[in-house]
Amino acid sequence: MSTGVADPKPEELGPEPEDRPDLILVVDDDQDIASFVEFNLKVHGYEVIRAPDGQAALDLMQNNRPDLAVVDWMMPRMDGVELTRRLRAEPLTSALPVIMLTAKSMTVDKVVGLTAGVDDYLVKPFDTAELIARVASTLRRNKEFREVSPLTGLPGNARVRREISDRMKLGGEYSVGYIDVDRFKSVNDVYGFDRGDEFITALARSLHRAVTTVGPPSIFLGHIGGDDFVFICTPDQVLPLTKLTVTDFEQAADQLYDARDAERGYIEVPDRRGNKNRAALVTLSIGVAQATRDGRRFTDPRVVIAVASEMKKVAKSQPGSYVAIDRRRAEGEEG
Repeated sequence: MSTGVADPKPEELGPEPEDRPDLILVVDDDQDIASFVEFNLKVHGYEVIRAPDGQAALDLMQNNRPDLAVVDWMMPRMDGVELTRRLRAEPLTSALPVIMLTAKSMTVDKVVGLTAGVDDYLVKPFDTAELIARVASTLRRNKEFREVSPLTGLPGNARVRREISDRMKLGGEYSVGYIDVDRFKSVNDVYGFDRGDEFITALARSLHRAVTTVGPPSIFLGHIGGDDFVFICTPDQVLPLTKLTVTDFEQAADQLYDARDAERGYIEVPDRRGNKNRAALVTLSIGVAQATRDGRRFTDPRVVIAVASEMKKVAKSQPGSYVAIDRRRAEGEEG
């Protein structure tokens, strides 16, 4: 593994997620209860839309995408349980979290709702504090679940940005590393996506083992999609972490190739004309942005990610596994 320094030009990883209040759909034929719920949700910063029954709620969602639904059990035309079943059956609403309002408190009734896909319950009568607490906790769980990669179990883009923001607010030194698997496409082309997924999970395990070996302070790991990973740590942890990760991953990757390919040190990738081109075995390119006392300081997570991304491109221009670290002092630019 090699390391280097270069002069990056900022480039964003992706658009900043829209910052807006969560939209709550309240479905209840009792206008007094619906008004009570709407008022208290708005007081606590949520946006609210209302529907008097399940069918009206489905009609309303043709043009609206709520973040959570608070649904009464007993309603005309379509009750809350049937509405929940319908929501779970549609791709666009299958992941919408649902809190059921009910006067039913018996276990058998709750089982019916849970089987239909209800996420949580509020048993009438309920107070404002319980309403807000359950809405907030259900939204939080849902967002955390959506942000986690199903393949690696690591958090994604939004969580990465929040972690960088938190480090900025603390004001200390930190490093953000952007990891990419070189020639990963050739693995998918030759072996298929299932084998490609094994390489990705192997890298996640290598990162976990490296974090455990390096020890405190806490190191953050994120998986932003495909073969791209992020770590956030102290500057002193960068080289031990990356060295352990590279060594462990390259050993694990060798075992994932077919024996013949691993032995000769390359795979043959067919092109559109049927010709076979040689592709070397995978390595890692790692770009690192750093905020240090005598170096750069950042005020925007997107700039940090852009620097790490550009450093990753520098690393990819070098042979073998390579770590490119930005150690510049910012002059006349944000950083």
